[in-house]
Amino acid sequence: MTSSDTPSLRLASASPRRRELLASIGVAVEVAPADIDETPLEDEAPAAYVERLARRKAQAGAEGTTLPTLGSDTAVVVDRRILGKPRDREDAIAMLSALSGTTHEVVTGIAVTGPQGMLSTHVVTRVTLRELQPDEIEAYWRSGEPVDKAGAYAIQGLAAIFVERIEGSHSAVVGLPLFETAKLLTRQGVSLWGERPAVP
Repeated sequence: MTSSDTPSLRLASASPRRRELLASIGVAVEVAPADIDETPLEDEAPAAYVERLARRKAQAGAEGTTLPTLGSDTAVVVDRRILGKPRDREDAIAMLSALSGTTHEVVTGIAVTGPQGMLSTHVVTRVTLRELQPDEIEAYWRSGEPVDKAGAYAIQGLAAIFVERIEGSHSAVVGLPLFETAKLLTRQGVSLWGERPAVP
C-alpha cells in the first residue's frame, strides 16, 4: 500500500458510489457502515432529515477511530414527500410512476467529524424525468437497479436515459456533492488529490 492508498477518512457508508466519488478526488477511505434508524420525524423537512441522518451516521461511524469520518444521506422528494428505498416491486413502480414526467428534488446531506467538531451541510438538486411508459418502468425494475436506490432510480446507471434535465450537483444525485464535500474535508484537514496539497 502506497502512502496515497493509506486511508485518510472513514466512510460511514457501504455505498460503492460514495467510495468511488471520494476516490475520484484522491481520498482513500476505510469503510465502516453505520446502521441507524432512518425513519423521518413527524413533519421533518427533507433538508433537516438528510442532514440529521448524515450527522448521526458520521457520529456512529467515528467510534473507535481517530480518522475524520464522513456520513451522508440522500432523499428523493416529490410533492414534499420523502421517497426512500422501495420496499418491493409495487413500491418501486409507484415511485417511478409518481416521478414520471415531473421535476423533483434530490436532497443530500453530508457531515464530517474531525478536529473542527461536527461539520455538516446539505445540497438540493432538481431533476426532471421524461414521461415513462409502464413497460419501461417494469423493464427497469427487472434490471435490479432500483432495489437499493432512493426514489427507485440511479442517475449514474440505466435510468440516465430517463433524465431530461438536471439543475444543480450531478454528484449529489449519485450520492455525494463533491464541491461541498471537498470544502468540509479540507476544513477537517483531509488532503485531496492524494499526495497533492489540499484545495484552499
